[in-house]
Parts: sequence; structure tokens; C-alpha cells
Amino acid sequence: MMCRPSRVFTACRRGCVLIPAWVVLVLLAAPALPAAAATARTAPPRYAVTVLSSLDAPFNLANAAGINDLGWIVGDANEPDSTTLANATEHATLWRHGQITDLGSLGGPNSSIGFVARPNDTGLISGNAQINQVDPNGENWGVNFSCDAFGDPCAGFQYEFRGFVWNDGVTRPLPTLGGNNEAAFGGANDEGQIVGTSETREPDPNCQTSQFNDEIPLNQELDWKPVVWGPSYGEVHELPTWPGDTVGLASAINDEGQVVGGSGPVCTPPAVGPLEHALLWENGRTINLGNLGGTYDNLATAINDRGQVVGWSDTPGDTVTDSFLWQDGVMTDLGTLPGDVSTFAYTFAYGINDAGQVVGQTCCDQSGNSQAFLWQNGTMTDLNTIADLNTPGGPVYLFQAEGINSQGEIVGEAVDQAGEEVAFSAVRRDGLPASATAHDATALAGPPAVGSPTGAAAAHSRMGLGRLAGLL
Repeated sequence: MMCRPSRVFTACRRGCVLIPAWVVLVLLAAPALPAAAATARTAPPRYAVTVLSSLDAPFNLANAAGINDLGWIVGDANEPDSTTLANATEHATLWRHGQITDLGSLGGPNSSIGFVARPNDTGLISGNAQINQVDPNGENWGVNFSCDAFGDPCAGFQYEFRGFVWNDGVTRPLPTLGGNNEAAFGGANDEGQIVGTSETREPDPNCQTSQFNDEIPLNQELDWKPVVWGPSYGEVHELPTWPGDTVGLASAINDEGQVVGGSGPVCTPPAVGPLEHALLWENGRTINLGNLGGTYDNLATAINDRGQVVGWSDTPGDTVTDSFLWQDGVMTDLGTLPGDVSTFAYTFAYGINDAGQVVGQTCCDQSGNSQAFLWQNGTMTDLNTIADLNTPGGPVYLFQAEGINSQGEIVGEAVDQAGEEVAFSAVRRDGLPASATAHDATALAGPPAVGSPTGAAAAHSRMGLGRLAGLL
């Protein structure tokens, strides 16, 4: 089936939960993988794939959202007592030294790691969690916690949504701008600064309401603004939106203190669709990075320490969303994979390392499959075509790559033969990086037995709040 971000928020023009509540992707029965990777100017390395451990829930789902240069991987997984969607909850997780750690919550039922997630190299991690208090406005940001393959919300979506910081086994809440909800986007720089979005105190009478999946009300009443937390705990600093805009988010920060994100003129439930301006904040300035010709879905998602920015933007007509690389004032369209269906296609760039390698997700091929991609040296490659997909538990199919570190190790989300979404790590086989021994990485030999496993999975990005590229 055609995969395109689901218009779940009827009041939000492109209807994406903060960071699009992307798509329901159906992986058709064992479609063949492309015969070869896209032609590259320099041959990409082959990768060995490992499925990361989960929290062993009967109703299971796991995702890897980011990785640092120490090999620490962060993401989220369904809690062990999740037996059906009706009682399923998820928690933020950390994989290190071969072990998975449940990072807990803030008293509410769910927690997660947002997209563009990268712990800093001192072990500081940020994410999102619910507190044990129902949102009095019924804004229901908790729909961004997704516990099944189709993006359905976890149990307890009605509780307030907060950012958190985790360090040395302790999870602490981040302060708001006075409102009830906020989101931290999964990363921190080496100065201890974290970025995200936070609601203000005063109601905005122009806010639009909506529904999630046409059944859960999203009664947005407060504007949400881009923020930086830190470097000291308890500090929160609001960043300016583009002139005329009322809402926005900051999605990433580098070690130079440069921040990227986006803003838009209409207060809706948190979503990427209404964001019209991809932004860079540096040295007290707010810089509009431009667009690829469209009006909506314009967001900068990640920035490396060289100041290279990636993100996505609609193309003319606002029916296709492409990824971009911005550098020195120039925005470049990263293109699509050979064979992708051009109508209503999309690519989402989630991560970039200091070598300029970009990872993300593209949709769709002729069989309706979404694919994890690696972009380097001007060429986009389907990660499935340059990775050994056989794992001890059977073959997997990589449909979303979310993070890449300086050693080129990639993490993201895959689907296995049973149709379950699993977290994966992919390491280069031509001299595995030192970080490969820091967790579950194991070199695997042999070609994949099948192209794509039988089953169904949601290609919803987990950007944003939870598994939604899902608030992305």
C-alpha cells in the first residue's frame, strides 16, 4: 500500500503528531530486495546487523533512536507487563555493555526517547515521560507514546507529558515554561544542554483542536515554544520563533551550542505539518534555512559539530516531502532511492555524524515498503542492500535508521519474521569500530535468506515525543 504520513490530526493540515505520526506501513509477504545497492561514487561499507534485546513483553515492540561515540544506544521498549494493546505501556531504554536498562518514568505510565537522540559522552540522556496527573485541558500529548506496530497510543495517554534528564541512574523532570506539557528531543551536547519544546502559561484563543485517529480529542489550548534546558539543571531558556510564528520546537543541539528546529504560525496539537520555517539558532540570531519549494513540513532535525544541518521540507505542491542537507547557506535536496514511487513519496533525515553521513527513512518502493537509508558522498543507499540481514533470530528488514555515530555505527528500527518491530544496530564489517564491543554488536556472515519478512509493521517515525517520528 502507499505509505504516506497519516493525516491523523484533522485540524493540522498535514496531520502529523509531533513529528509526524507517520504512516501505517504494510510489509507485503516477502517482497524481494533490490538486486543491488544504488550506484555510489564510493562503495559504501557492508554492515553487520544485530537485533538488540527488549524488555521481554508478551506484547512486544522496541526501537533504537540514537547512539553516541561510546556506543551507548537509547530508545524505548514495551514494558514486561504489556500483554495486549489495552494495557501496553512503554519505557525509555539504554543499551550498553551488552545490557538493557529501563530508565523508568516520572510517576506516570509511559516514557520514551525522542527522535534525534544522542546521549552526550558523559552519559547524560534526555527523553519524555508522563507524570501521575491527568492533563486538565485534555490536550492528550500522551498519544505520542505508541505501543503497537500501527501507531496506536499506549495505555494512559491522558496524563501530562514532560521532558526528563537521566544521569547515573537518576531520572529528573525538566522545568516547563508554565504550561502542562513539554517534550525533550532525545539528546544532549557535551555542555549538558538539552533542547525541545514547552507549553507557555497563557491560553491562545486561536489554537486549533483536533482528534487522534478520529476518536481521541486533542484540545490544544496553549502555544508551544522552542527551548534549551541547561547547562545547569533547572534552567530553561525560550528561543524565538520566526517573525509571525506562534509555535515551534528545537530538535537538536551540537557541541558548539548551535540549535536547529522549526516554527509555524498556527497553534495546533504538536505536529510537524504546520511548521513552515526550518530554523538555525546561533550567536543570538534566528536564521531561516529556506525550503525545497513547499510551504509545510519544513523542519531541521539534526546538526553535527561542523555546522552541517539535515532535515526535511515539502517540495512544490506540498505532496512530496524530501530530506535536505544545509551547509554554508545552501540547501541541497538529498533525493530518493532508485525505484521509489514518486507520487506522495517522502524521505526523512534523522541523523548526521561529523563525517557528513546521513541516515533516515524513505518511502516507498514498488511493493509499498519503507526503507532505512544511508546517504554519503552525494548518494542515497538502501541500508538493506549493504547489510547482512541474517541474525541469530532470523532475517530482519530495516525500515528506519535514526542515529549514526562518529564510527559510522547505525541504529534504528526493523521488522522480524514474526512481524514484530525490533531495535537494531548495524556496524561496519571492514574493521568493526571499538564501540561494537560496548553492547550487543556481533558480526554476522552470509547473505539474507529473504528480502523482507512476512508480516505487517508501522513505519511511523518515532520522532518527537515517543515512537512518532513520530512528536516526530
